[in-house]
Amino acid sequence: MANLGRMTSAEAAAGPGHLLVPLGATEQHGPHLPLDTDSQIANAWANAVAERSSGWIVSPLIPFGSSGEHQGFPGTLSVGVEVLRSLVVELVRSAAHDFDRVVLLSGHGGNFVPVTEATKQLNAEGHDVRCLFPHWPDWADIDAHAGCTETSIMLHLNPDVVQATRIATGQTAPVNELMSVMRSEGIAAVSPSGVLGDPRMASAELGRQLFDDLVARTVNALG
Repeated sequence: MANLGRMTSAEAAAGPGHLLVPLGATEQHGPHLPLDTDSQIANAWANAVAERSSGWIVSPLIPFGSSGEHQGFPGTLSVGVEVLRSLVVELVRSAAHDFDRVVLLSGHGGNFVPVTEATKQLNAEGHDVRCLFPHWPDWADIDAHAGCTETSIMLHLNPDVVQATRIATGQTAPVNELMSVMRSEGIAAVSPSGVLGDPRMASAELGRQLFDDLVARTVNALG
């Protein structure tokens, strides 16, 4: 697996022609998960896909995203929709000088609008770029934020950063019922803990299954 940030320019020139770009976020993940949870997941996802595929280089992680809905919690750093959209557009335009294909892997669902808008613009410009977000179409009980899903994945990837004694249930109502309030007032308005879901049943084994499934489907999607 080739990591662009650790390569020389000459090595990059001689390396594979496809680029994986992990996009994360720096935002609250409840009382038990670190602020860089989405970034850790995105980075691990990109590296695992590159290890199981051929022809891919992994770029350095982009650790900031569109996280305004989390701004009510200390430590959240958001660059907003327009800045992230512009960053992705300019980054891929630059990458196109050396890479014939770019895939954006975002660990943060809040990046969806700016990243998909940027991808549409770039495709219209003739660039071969696509964006993917974590999803598990064949799994039930996938929760939205810092719940069982993300907590399980972090227990698999990096258990030392999960503060298990602080795990508690969060807001468990369906996200579509909460979306209008979250967009206008932020997540703190619907969940004082910042958790959307119930992380109490999280496990490293479930996290391994979820992560392996995500990586395998991504590898298949990229051909």
